[in-house]
Amino acid sequence: MQSVVVYGRMLTRALLSPATTQDLRTKRKRDLCLVSTAQGFSKDFNNSIHKKGLFGDDAYFIARYKNVDVLGVADGVGGWRDYGVDPSLFSSSLMKTCERLVQAGRFKPALPIGLIAASYYELLESKGPIVGSSTACVLILDRPSRTLYSANLGDSGFMVVRKGEIVHRSEEQQHYFNTPFQLSLASPREDGLVLSDSPEAAGFMSFLVEEGDLIVTATDGLFDNLSDSMVLKELSKLRDHKYENIERTAQNLAEQAQELAFDPEYMSPFATEAQHAGIDVKGGKPDDITVLLSVVALYAD
Repeated sequence: MQSVVVYGRMLTRALLSPATTQDLRTKRKRDLCLVSTAQGFSKDFNNSIHKKGLFGDDAYFIARYKNVDVLGVADGVGGWRDYGVDPSLFSSSLMKTCERLVQAGRFKPALPIGLIAASYYELLESKGPIVGSSTACVLILDRPSRTLYSANLGDSGFMVVRKGEIVHRSEEQQHYFNTPFQLSLASPREDGLVLSDSPEAAGFMSFLVEEGDLIVTATDGLFDNLSDSMVLKELSKLRDHKYENIERTAQNLAEQAQELAFDPEYMSPFATEAQHAGIDVKGGKPDDITVLLSVVALYAD
């Protein structure tokens, strides 16, 4: 027994030796993290006041817990206005609940679907039920393993750009044209009249990221109005990873999408998809726009 204790003390001294401590610091610096910013617009020009975590009916969050970075977007379904319901209430409640669970450490990095599900079911079981629907897209970066985990339900989504090329992107989920998968909470009056998908139906992906990768996470207000080539062109202008430049690039993407959304002559990605579905339309798609732009960078204390 004594030899075990002696060995244990020697091992402890070895683990705490200056050389080993330096190795651990070096390893920590090789961890990757996300440097993220959020930019966007409400489609309602009369609603120019930006509330934290909201652009119109779109909601988002950016959070960290220990060695994990988490972010998400949700697009509130505007059709709820026909029932006298503010569509932003559900999307913002969903994202706020996700953020709170992350900050409390009540999630598993490799299970982003679990985070969406836990948030949704908490809203479902709340004493003052929230009514509404939204899409949901959540990304989680585990810094030490350099692994990004994603869950996407509906037509919000993300793309990962590396050296000017899209290397990963989420898949859009729709029941039919312009009707995305969505999480819903309805009162007894609307029950059975609205679409409601399970959070477990979200598409899941996991992959390694590299230093310098750019990640665009956005609602369909961006992707319906800007083609991939237009997004890549704007990202190519980002020459360094200073926060103010990341912020400016995200703002430029949102501004381009907003301008083209109200151009009646522009053949937008939305109009192109509409024509593929047999609907003869032209122009951009006026919508709320939320853009989260993240740079994968080396972590430093």
